[in-house]
Amino acid sequence: MFKYKQVIVVRADLKMSPGKLATQVAHGSVGAAELTRKKHRRWFSNWFSEGQKKVVVKVGSENELHDLKKKADKLGLPNMLVVDAGLTELAPGTVTALGIGPAPNEILDQVTGNLQLL
Repeated sequence: MFKYKQVIVVRADLKMSPGKLATQVAHGSVGAAELTRKKHRRWFSNWFSEGQKKVVVKVGSENELHDLKKKADKLGLPNMLVVDAGLTELAPGTVTALGIGPAPNEILDQVTGNLQLL
């Protein structure tokens, strides 16, 4: 049973192509994992040894991403907003995703537990 996970929250309102979406999820995952590795080594190590569980969920707006980031910050969860460079499908500076954790499930679920899977 997994005790740790990482959650990547994606904006469904942007209608990104599958490739673009996958890239944004990857940016959020790697960025948040690196922050966790630096700030919460035990969380990172436990998550990594369990198999690196990741869950991708969706929200409908940029405001929702910012609200989730505030909740994650308040709980001390490492997180990273993904801001697109604007080289392909999106305008420069478009906020696309939020990577959170890895962290213990019970803490992460306080932020993302009510969101729908992508």
